[in-house]
Formats: sequence, C-alpha cells, structure tokens
Amino acid sequence: MVLKLMNRQPARALAALCLAVAAGTAPAPQDYPSKPIRFVVGVAPGGATDILARAIGTRLSANLRQQVVIENRPGANHIIGGEFTAKAPPDGYTIQMIPEGFVINASVYPKLPFDPLQDFSAIGIVALVPNILVIHPSLPARTVKEFIALARARPGQMSYGTSGVGAPSHMSAELFKILTGIEYTHVPYKGQAMAIIDLIGGHLHFAFPSIPASIPHIKSGKLIALGVTTAQRATALPDVPTIQESGVPGYEVSGWYGVIGPAGMPKPVVERINREINGILQVQEMRELLANQGVDPRTGTPEEFAAAMSNDLRKWAKVVATAGIKVQR
Repeated sequence: MVLKLMNRQPARALAALCLAVAAGTAPAPQDYPSKPIRFVVGVAPGGATDILARAIGTRLSANLRQQVVIENRPGANHIIGGEFTAKAPPDGYTIQMIPEGFVINASVYPKLPFDPLQDFSAIGIVALVPNILVIHPSLPARTVKEFIALARARPGQMSYGTSGVGAPSHMSAELFKILTGIEYTHVPYKGQAMAIIDLIGGHLHFAFPSIPASIPHIKSGKLIALGVTTAQRATALPDVPTIQESGVPGYEVSGWYGVIGPAGMPKPVVERINREINGILQVQEMRELLANQGVDPRTGTPEEFAAAMSNDLRKWAKVVATAGIKVQR
C-alpha cells in the first residue's frame, strides 16, 4: 500500500541536517534580536503557510520586542522563497515557514537551487494541518462515494487546483487518484488562495486545500466539504468524515508545517527561536485559535524536526515515483 511506506533516510542525509541544526558554536549575540526579523512565506497570502506564519509572527514579535516582517515570495511550491532563505546570512534574521511539500520538492524537481535538508537549519515543527476534499456546490455529489462515481463518469474532464506541483494539496489528490483509479486534470497555482478563488468562481471542479485556507468558505456554503485527508476527523469540522471512512481504505495524508533558516545558524540562535515558538504554541488562547481553524499545534526540538524532514523526504519520494510526477524547472 502506498501509504504504508518505510520512511528511513540514509544516515548521511540525516547527519548533514543535524549538523545544520547544530551548526555554529559561537554564542548568540547578547542583543539578539537587535533588528527586524524577516519571516519568509513561499506562497501568496491566504493559505495555511501564510496563516500560520502571521499568527506566530505576531506573537513572536511581541515576545522578542522586535518587528517580525512577513515576506511573501510565492512561486514553484516554496522554491523561490527557499532559494532566498538559503542564500540569506545565517544570523537568525531570516527564517521561513514551510509545509511538508518543501521536502517533497526533492523528488518532484530534478534541478533544485538548494538541497532541502543540507542547505537549511531546522528550527522547529509548529503544526499538523489536515487537507480536505472540497467541491464547487454545482457538482451533483455530496459524499466521497458520489464524487468518485461522478469522476469515473467523466474521465479526465474534471479539474482541480493546488498551491503547486508537489504541494500537500497536490499529493493528496495524486494519492486519491492512485487509490481510486480515477482520472482528472491538475492546475497548479502560486498559492492555495488563488486556487480557492477559481474554485469558488466555478473555473475548477474540486481541490484538496488545507482546512485553515478553506474553512471560511465551507462555513459560508461557497464550497462543499466531502472528506478530510487525515485518519481522524478534524476538530474544526467534526461532521465531515475522513476519506478513509468514506470508502477509500488506507487513505491518509497528514501535513506538517515548520520553521527553518539558512544552514549554519548558531545553535544558541536556533534554540532561542525554537524556545520562543514552542512557548507561543503552548498558550491556550493560541492553541484554541489554531484548533478552531483545523490546525493541530505541535512542539518539538530542532533535532526532532530535522529527523521528520529527513524521514518524509524518503517517504514521499516513493509516492512521487508511483504517481510518475516530474517537473522541469
């Protein structure tokens, strides 16, 4: 089964990423941070990555008593933003919010301008965010089974939008295609918000956006939610069944989001940012705010996040190979 994939990464890749986490033995500047921090987001405003960065960035700014500036650099599934971050000075003044799709890029794009593991410092995981199958209200389907039947009756005629090739929204749809055997057309965008706008406008038939990006439109009736991608139902939408329980055995996609910086960041700076973010995510008000939007806050060490990135690069490489996904850049 595609979903039950081994996720062991070769030891040298994990070792390299852990070195990036711990790189730099010089103590952090006593006055850090002494200037604004750039918080890079690799997609347009409105998607889960952007929503999380803004929510955490606001609190981080208050805690550090320094401005945290959200800088959207959309394009190529976070590659444009990643290239910018990789080339930034490793001083703690440039960090980036990334989704799980960031490490999937290594399998989808044969020529990346950076190594998603070795060219970055892992700072910390911040959340697990389910994706959700949503359709335009005009489609005559109100359950996952009805949607599958409709798609089979229209092979190759239905289209869906994502935030980019290899993004969690794309992988969710490709895995659904593999397990159901149906065919449809992929339309990549520079962000989830753009895809959702076109879906609401009737230019697309369905999508697998994150819950935070889609929940306002689901509640307003502009989109119809059929099933969540995780093994358990989402707290924010308890009445929406999982895709697995709706008749697609074994289907499960749980996307993480986390924060990285350029490789070579001093360990004390990495630990300071990690400590601040973990503290923010433990505040009850923040946890409730994120949970209401379908986000499951998570905390951990830089080393644990480095291991998760390494493991998932390996796992999704097999899904990409099975689906035959490749993009030239």
